[in-house]
Amino acid sequence: MDKELHESTDNKTIPMTSITSGSGQEVLNGVYYYTDQIVNISFIGFPGEGDWVLVDAGLPKAAAEIRSVVVDRFGRDSQPSAVILTHGHFDHVGGLLELVEEWDVPVYAHELELPYLTGEKSYPKPDSTVEGGFLAKISGIYPNEPINIGNAVQALPQDNSVPGLDDWKWIHTPGHSPGHVSFYRENDSLLLSGDAFITVRQDSFYNVLMQTVEVNGPPRYLTTDWQAAKESVEKLEALQPEIVVPGHGSVMKGEELKQGLKKLVQTFDQSAIPDYGRFVDDDKKH
Repeated sequence: MDKELHESTDNKTIPMTSITSGSGQEVLNGVYYYTDQIVNISFIGFPGEGDWVLVDAGLPKAAAEIRSVVVDRFGRDSQPSAVILTHGHFDHVGGLLELVEEWDVPVYAHELELPYLTGEKSYPKPDSTVEGGFLAKISGIYPNEPINIGNAVQALPQDNSVPGLDDWKWIHTPGHSPGHVSFYRENDSLLLSGDAFITVRQDSFYNVLMQTVEVNGPPRYLTTDWQAAKESVEKLEALQPEIVVPGHGSVMKGEELKQGLKKLVQTFDQSAIPDYGRFVDDDKKH
């Protein structure tokens, strides 16, 4: 493998956690998610029944924790058929390089995310000036430099299929990042929303710590295109998902999810888009 593969140059442990950190939950039909401090990592596939796929790779230094979950769920020598990414922000690719070097499996992401995964381009710095709580104010310490996993990563197929997951499709849901995607399984209306929408107020220290469940827009301090983010939420709400595993927060299902998504769509300009911040459109209507 390419010798120049490297972690982001500002790769570091982030001092944030939640009461669900270190725990996992079986969701539905072979979907299991595990919370690494404040971010969810999904494992799709039935233990002992063929291939499985890893979705996202947690915060920096998460590789050992992910390996531990793999051993418990799939067995000591198991590895995924592929890793698929919702996007390339630091809290979704933290353990990726180490795992890819060990497993030598393909990684898939939207083509617009590839520059952030091959060392070519950095995301904008998180906006610590944005309207929001404590976790927004300290967001300047979060890593934004790209990792480089070289030719291990490739673009998701143009036909919206998901390698290794026949029943799933990927949906382009930009706004939080240019190539952000969500994953949807139509036969049981299960959605992995990534950070397109989440089920915790991510800028609030208390809500993140206690994992207070509510449908929210994407994390404010890293969302760079609010109009696209709004359209992405509208696209996902139109699916009428029955159950969601978000990038941050707890699983949500049924009427609570549908009503929460409906309210988010109706109030997005007021409830999701911050009143001020570096990435807020100047002509946002108040």
